[in-house]
Amino acid sequence: MTATLWSALATGLLSMLMLGDGLALNLLLVAIPATFGTYVAARNAGRQLRRWTVVWGVAGFALLAIPLLRDAGWPSFLALVAALGAGSLALHGGRTWTGMLFGPIGLFTSLVTGPAWGWRGLRARTGGARGNAGPVLRAVAVAVVLLVVFGALFAGADAAFAEILSGLVPDASVSDGPWKAVLLVLGVAGALAAAHTAAAPVQWDRVEVPAGRPRGRVEWALPLVVLAALFAAFNGVQLAVLLGGYDSVLEQTGLTYAEYARQGFWQLLMVTVLTLLVIVFALRWAPRDDTRDRTLVRAVLGTLCALALVVVASAVRRMDMYVDAYGLTRLRISVMAVELWFGLVIVLIMAAGVWGARWLPRAVMASAVAGVLAFGFASPDAMIAERNVQLYERTGTFDLDYARELSADAVPALDGLEEPLRSCALKTVAQELEDDDKPWYATSWGEAHARTVLDGKGVSPDADWRVCSRLGMELTYR
Repeated sequence: MTATLWSALATGLLSMLMLGDGLALNLLLVAIPATFGTYVAARNAGRQLRRWTVVWGVAGFALLAIPLLRDAGWPSFLALVAALGAGSLALHGGRTWTGMLFGPIGLFTSLVTGPAWGWRGLRARTGGARGNAGPVLRAVAVAVVLLVVFGALFAGADAAFAEILSGLVPDASVSDGPWKAVLLVLGVAGALAAAHTAAAPVQWDRVEVPAGRPRGRVEWALPLVVLAALFAAFNGVQLAVLLGGYDSVLEQTGLTYAEYARQGFWQLLMVTVLTLLVIVFALRWAPRDDTRDRTLVRAVLGTLCALALVVVASAVRRMDMYVDAYGLTRLRISVMAVELWFGLVIVLIMAAGVWGARWLPRAVMASAVAGVLAFGFASPDAMIAERNVQLYERTGTFDLDYARELSADAVPALDGLEEPLRSCALKTVAQELEDDDKPWYATSWGEAHARTVLDGKGVSPDADWRVCSRLGMELTYR
């Protein structure tokens, strides 16, 4: 318990000193003592380190590395949410759907019970004859005071020492004291919550969800067979379009190439979502009395899943067509990634129908975590910039206003544009990087790399708002 308390204190102090300036390497530094304290609490409680605990823990740390690599906030936010889910799975050890989905609830409730548990442990170790941490705490407090007092005096006596000290020590100014105090409390409470969850996890796997009442074969299978026939008809049309070419379809419908692509993507995305819901409810009410029933379930749902994969491929193809015509955006790349993940989930469901579904919950959650990791490591803002630069080179059209909204991750791709378009696209992010004075532990690799790129050429002073505004209009409506 003593090691856990010290780890919680270290987590709180690091949170107070580092997290107020942004998220990058500091997030990993804060997570290290919290993880150590959690591990110690779990071992003291008699829990063994299992394989899936390691998998979820490593995945959580990998997700926390996304803010270190990327300047864009939206993939970092997804990574933090996924890291919370992976951490919950590592602490609770869930393996069923209830364990996977309800695990974060236990983590949030520990934000109340964890600090109380830590307070009881602290009192047991600082009071009475059994207390052994009181002298150590007092010694640390005295040491901190001495460091602060004499460090301030030495910094005032020598400018070179003050410069070195300011680069190594996080800013702890009084002006943002309330926010620092909040970060301290949140860091300690979060570390104690994780440790308490690891020591006494809620067994969500033991929550039993009553099975649905099996339906008769006709009542269960007929609607799904009809739906599969509809899927087959739609996929047949898609195959005819693929073989006959899009030109004949466009002539018949009167749509443009991009309009045809845009018209169907969102509907097909919704079809994929509804198909997954239909499969979930169909499995709940599936007949399961004998071998013939189980064969019927596999045949009907397997066919539906196979046809749904064709729908997924059609949706992805339509979005790719639309991107070829109008360029890539954050929304378009996000929904395409989600659609691809839906396709992977369908494949996992098909595999579960062959090899059993015991492993399916973990596989689905692991695929979601892997997808968020791949999305962050791929640097979506950089992909958007690269694709749009390629579109400009091919068609001469370019959405300058949208390019200026991208993060520093897009700088290397935008740097290849010709002047004055290059300077117009990079002017906003260059100004932000110039004004940014975040410390080293809150600076992402994307920001550092962008600074390196911009230091080589800089931004042309001739690219003022008049030039850029006129250029943006010309390239958008060309």
